[in-house]
Amino acid sequence: MIKEATFNQIRGIVYDSAGIALSERKQALVCTRVSKRMRVLGLPDYETYLEYLEDNPDELVGLLDSISTNVTSFFREPHHFEFIAEEVAQWYSAGQRRFRFWSAACSTGEEPYSLAMVLRETLPSLDVDARILATDISTQALAACEHGVYGPKHMTPVPADLRKRWFVESEAGKESVWRASKQLRDMIVFRRMNLSSPPFPMKGPLDAVFCRNVMIYFDDPVRLRLLEEIRRLLKPGGYLVVGHAESLAGMIGDLKYVRPSVYRKE
Repeated sequence: MIKEATFNQIRGIVYDSAGIALSERKQALVCTRVSKRMRVLGLPDYETYLEYLEDNPDELVGLLDSISTNVTSFFREPHHFEFIAEEVAQWYSAGQRRFRFWSAACSTGEEPYSLAMVLRETLPSLDVDARILATDISTQALAACEHGVYGPKHMTPVPADLRKRWFVESEAGKESVWRASKQLRDMIVFRRMNLSSPPFPMKGPLDAVFCRNVMIYFDDPVRLRLLEEIRRLLKPGGYLVVGHAESLAGMIGDLKYVRPSVYRKE
């Protein structure tokens, strides 16, 4: 059982380093996830782990990897991708040929690969420059992104025609796996990024930012800093897409509400 003082120290470290606000109700979750990390390191108790963390700054990455929640799926909240496809088609018809997108908190890659499929399906490939930056704080999640290999359960939301066009199937033991094609992988750059620590190195302007189901883990000061940085990076007329569970009431500034969970920079 973790001591309250130790739990408070650990959640303080998580907040200071990643902006993730862990309430008292998250104590059981923290215990479960940190204990797995302790077993990997061969440490007997939470206090020893805290000492190890203080003596080994590189372990902070391991702690954040264990705490981070990586829940995602291909085409999650599909109307977001339908909306972006419509906007991209309009931008292309108006003469735009350079497209830049950011998948913040990309988890294990399903979101940026979904976005890459949308762009490949919507845009002619010969005369456009389309790129996606995909970032996450978890090194484990980013490793899965770069590997780009998914099993049958993960691939269920991907329509058969898109699966055939944009993934390469192979056998792995008794089941098939699908690897994202080179055409998709070449569109995406994966980088580790801490969303609680702006300013970010990108210059922009970006056409759209997908920052979905991550701000629910932040408190208002961290949310406000992140939103201000997103506003800086978006082009006029660019879009911020958030998750349906997230409320930006009182924080959107010059972002205009377009539809549920979609905002446009004026």
